[in-house]
Amino acid sequence: GVTLADDRGLAAVTMRSVAAAIGTAPASLYRYVTTRDELVELMADQVNGEFRYCGPPSGDPVADLLGLADQGRAIYHRHPWLLDIPATGNLPGPHAVAFIEHTLAALAAAPLTAQAKLETIGLFSGAVRLFAQAEITQQRAGLDTAQWQESLGGYLLQIAADGQHPHLAAALAAQPGDGGPAPQQPLFHRAMIRILTGLLPPTGAHTDG
Repeated sequence: GVTLADDRGLAAVTMRSVAAAIGTAPASLYRYVTTRDELVELMADQVNGEFRYCGPPSGDPVADLLGLADQGRAIYHRHPWLLDIPATGNLPGPHAVAFIEHTLAALAAAPLTAQAKLETIGLFSGAVRLFAQAEITQQRAGLDTAQWQESLGGYLLQIAADGQHPHLAAALAAQPGDGGPAPQQPLFHRAMIRILTGLLPPTGAHTDG
């Protein structure tokens, strides 16, 4: 099923097509999975097994989660059909549970309540998914991130030139740097570091609950 979806998209995955790919009849496949939805859930969990967890957490939650974010983004690019599966509504499989466990381990040093840590995993995972979705959509349109940013910048500059949007004009005129992230840092890392820094209180801070 994963191979079919990688080659032809999620719509190509049916009980009949998967059965044909493994050289059996659809009736035989139904002995293992009862519906196509169940098959797709198993496929999603299979690719979640591509995460690699090397050693114990470093004690720096932002750095550890950034490493997981890089892996998650790469998995979406290898299997873009994952974006066609709703992000909510399915129960996590064994590999998804392993991801939750390792992410909680990375958050062990963060001064958050247990509930806040679980919420952080959801917000963090959603941010990775949205970023990957934007990149894959741009690629399908024949654009890379730099081209898209250049196109958007030119469009906004034309709008700002009418004088009706002074804050937009000022933002476009501002130069990067001046205490911000290093310009050579990838956009994905800059965005995820800002998100994670906002989600995680400084070490030593206290939370209620």
